[in-house]
Amino acid sequence: MQKTAGIHHITAMVNDAGRNIDFYAGVLGLRLVKKTINFDRPEVYHLYFGNETGQPGTVITFFPWAKQLKGRIGTGQVGVTSYVIPKGSVQFWESRLQKFGVEFTSSIRFGEKYLKFNDPDGLQLELTERDEGSKNTWSFGGVQPEHAIKGFGGAVLFSAQPHKTTDVLENILGLDCIGQENEILRFKSTANVGNTIDIHLNPSVRGLMGAGTVHHIAWRTTDKEDLLKWSSLLQDKGFYPTEIRDRNYFNAVYFHEGGGILFEIATDQPGFAVDEPVAELGNKLMLPSWLESQREELEETLPQVEVRVLEGDR
Repeated sequence: MQKTAGIHHITAMVNDAGRNIDFYAGVLGLRLVKKTINFDRPEVYHLYFGNETGQPGTVITFFPWAKQLKGRIGTGQVGVTSYVIPKGSVQFWESRLQKFGVEFTSSIRFGEKYLKFNDPDGLQLELTERDEGSKNTWSFGGVQPEHAIKGFGGAVLFSAQPHKTTDVLENILGLDCIGQENEILRFKSTANVGNTIDIHLNPSVRGLMGAGTVHHIAWRTTDKEDLLKWSSLLQDKGFYPTEIRDRNYFNAVYFHEGGGILFEIATDQPGFAVDEPVAELGNKLMLPSWLESQREELEETLPQVEVRVLEGDR
């Protein structure tokens, strides 16, 4: 059967673009690898943060829009986004979060220690140490490669019908169930980042889409030819995927799985260097060809933002 290697990216909604950049680049030390717009709503930024080159399995993306209402994390959503850090880095991150006034708690799950905290918009995040995953070579502010976030550890899914989500993970996406601990079922894929998916077996409150919630989770496939196979498989299984959509940096199809979570399957190719050199990723507003004629208007409409070293690191 076809199998996804793991998470391609996770996309969430927030209110303030500048605050979003300050937290994910300034505090967490991720690289802003692409500054573009929401192709479906060009008046809204689409910001991508990841490792130095924005490899699949490292990238979280955001639609920052000041006017959107606050959401509620619950069923039908990714509830928690997990990041993996190098072994021996947890004390560095505890100190860093304290320095920037980010409250956190610690917990143990499947024998791993997690630092749990929220971003400024209320998205639930966690860090865990693993040997898996390549070193992130990006340095920014007070975060150097020896402590830098490698990419996703995985995600915790809040499904309205966990048995249906489990079926999709195992029998459509090809993940392996590797165990259960209390009310959490754990799955694993083959990649070395973005490979660990947990499902809460007791549904929580119903999620409401809005700022501070995850919009969708995307799964990896290699190229457009393989994406066509996924689309055909999803149609055969009755999931009604969208048409293939060109997102400039990948091609994708979308579908809702039975637990209400919006899933995407996205290609690893062509990647973020397709329209600007790796050394210049994230510096300029990048537009798809069909919107280039509106550049001046869009640049006047979108808020002015910049990646900056925060005062605590100067």
